[in-house]
Amino acid sequence: MSAHIIVGAEVASEIRAALKEEVGQLKEQGIHPGLAVILIGDDPASHSYVKGKEKACHEIGIYSEVIRRDASITQEELLGMIEEYNQNPNIHGILVQLPLPKHISEKAVIDAISPEKDVDGFTPVNVGNMLIGNDCYLPCTPHGIIELIKRSGQPIEGKHAVVIGRSNIVGKPVAMLLLQENATVTVAHSRTKDLASITRQADILVVAVGRAEMIGAEHVKVGAVVIDVGVNRNEAGKLVGDVHFDSVKEVASYLTPVPRGVGPMTITMLMKNTVDAAKKAARVAQEK
Repeated sequence: MSAHIIVGAEVASEIRAALKEEVGQLKEQGIHPGLAVILIGDDPASHSYVKGKEKACHEIGIYSEVIRRDASITQEELLGMIEEYNQNPNIHGILVQLPLPKHISEKAVIDAISPEKDVDGFTPVNVGNMLIGNDCYLPCTPHGIIELIKRSGQPIEGKHAVVIGRSNIVGKPVAMLLLQENATVTVAHSRTKDLASITRQADILVVAVGRAEMIGAEHVKVGAVVIDVGVNRNEAGKLVGDVHFDSVKEVASYLTPVPRGVGPMTITMLMKNTVDAAKKAARVAQEK
């Protein structure tokens, strides 16, 4: 047995093609979706992520503004910049690239973003709405994970899903979204005892721990769907996930690779949220 590989890059390409067509139609109606990305400092990974977002905006037809500032910027200056974009009718989505310099409060920055423009899905309002199942902007990586599972044709309802990791960005929200899809959900983490005994129960296993190739075949139930969120460098410098791909592919039924797995879906769902934000803004303007 060898797993079917869920190539997120291919799924993302399909979604982006549909978004490009939708954006074209919106422009004909006078609606031009706009995204502002604020990048503070010179973290190489952050610069790479932002370039990927710029490229996706250009590909789909979304108006993009990227604001790069030195790490010496004050928190007050950054919050003022966010407020300007909150009030800018040409910008429908605001994203502040994390991590931030230590002297800036991540919480204060996220809280400053208008929930209506929070296309990352990180503000307390959107997180709360997600928790109770209200319409909101879903966090991009968790949303992409759910979309990958659905488009693979594998059912979520009634399945036992195990999530390894409890971060606010991936672990917690993906557990909640799986629960809303009627899965039975277990969350494991660094303090979980006998991890393999838990993960071997999973019909769907989502791994988001940030440790290179931590999960091997011995952790995986035969026939499980395995979603690898990790992006790491192994000792040889090769880009790998949290899952040992070569061994797990012989046990799982479906498996995402690293790279070209979950990563492309994250930016794609950001694009989708931005387009949705533009459409919502247009509806609100018409109702006034």
